[in-house]
Amino acid sequence: MKTIEVDEELYRYIASHTQHIGESASDILRRMLTFTAGQTAPAAAATSAAAAKEPAANTAVKIEARLQDRVRAVRELLLSDEYADQKRAVNRFMLVLSTLYSLDAKAFGEATESLQGRTRVYFAGNQQTLVENGTHTKPQHVPGTPYWVITNTNTGRKRSMVEHIMLSMQFPTELTEKVCGTL
Repeated sequence: MKTIEVDEELYRYIASHTQHIGESASDILRRMLTFTAGQTAPAAAATSAAAAKEPAANTAVKIEARLQDRVRAVRELLLSDEYADQKRAVNRFMLVLSTLYSLDAKAFGEATESLQGRTRVYFAGNQQTLVENGTHTKPQHVPGTPYWVITNTNTGRKRSMVEHIMLSMQFPTELTEKVCGTL
């Protein structure tokens, strides 16, 4: 076993891909690189070359890579100092919403369109719409987006909103539950 040094940012990135408690950095990197024991570099290059020849497989790889990038970004948010420094659920809620929007604005918009309560509208393009569709809504602008959201809801409702958006955006259930658990 060899020891290598990595900077803090790279360490967090690798740790964000942990799938179960006790998984080693070597196991995480092997999975991320699709590298198996005893494999040599030329074999990996041959596999990549074969995949490049198949356009349909290449498209599937690109879609999977995009999804993995989005998952990675959310995991990095959860591990960030900015997120850890937030003491209030509403502040973590706003950070999650901003991040989800930045990852896929169209999918975020589609997910929020269908999201409303019995008597309240949860998301709108302006503050006034939220004020007119509920009492004591305490609308806040979601940073980096054209959206406003009501914040006078309990933490359970905030979790429910995030869960709906993330599942609509096709995030893995396990990651969605992890994010909701941090609110």
